[in-house]
Amino acid sequence: MNKPLVTRALFRWLLEPVLTMGLVVFATTAIAQPFYIPSGSMEPTLQIGDALLGSKFAYGYSRYSLPFGFGPASQTRLLGKLPKRGDVVIFKLPRDPHETLIKRVIGLPGDRVQMVRGRLMINGQMVRLEPAGIGRVEQADGHLDEIDRFVETLPGGVKHLIFKARWNGPLDDTPVFAVPAGHIFAMGDNRDNSTDSRVAPDDGGVGFVPAENLVARADLMLGSYDYLNARAVWTWLGQIRLSRFLHTI
Repeated sequence: MNKPLVTRALFRWLLEPVLTMGLVVFATTAIAQPFYIPSGSMEPTLQIGDALLGSKFAYGYSRYSLPFGFGPASQTRLLGKLPKRGDVVIFKLPRDPHETLIKRVIGLPGDRVQMVRGRLMINGQMVRLEPAGIGRVEQADGHLDEIDRFVETLPGGVKHLIFKARWNGPLDDTPVFAVPAGHIFAMGDNRDNSTDSRVAPDDGGVGFVPAENLVARADLMLGSYDYLNARAVWTWLGQIRLSRFLHTI
């Protein structure tokens, strides 16, 4: 067989998978990336078993925008901008960048954040909180417990639901956290069951999140599956949460 023909055929055979891999890497690096929710710290907004799409271009790009975090460390982001208060963000845990978390942005640089008797204070003002009935919170074994639900209105007007069962827990009275430049303060919507910026890194928490550690903004719910309750084979299909498919976060 003619060697140039063999070479061209081999090149064409390799070109398609290489281009496909290149497009996948580009898409997950520059455009969007799917993420999966394994815990209940963001209930009721996000449930265990949710799959969502994060927009990677929303805050610009850092080394954590690249696959496996390859890239130089930098305090600035390419085309970078800070999140808005109330955004649900995906980020690398500052004390262990191998771990990816998702929380809501509560404080921006210069803000002073505090919890007083279970109520959120931002810049000395108590955040508005309105009762919103009873919700159901999922435990690690799949069991559902009833819990009080509230609508919280952040400065700027963003409204979102939170779960709150008690007002005297270990994270319900805190010192004032002054958010430094280039950082955010993030909290879970399931306020009694979220290890977040209220907990210092030395105590196993998150602390302030550097802008460099932002990966994406959570924008679209792709779907949801209640795997914790999918025990017997005949129950598997019934655990698909159709009501949570394809809606904005």
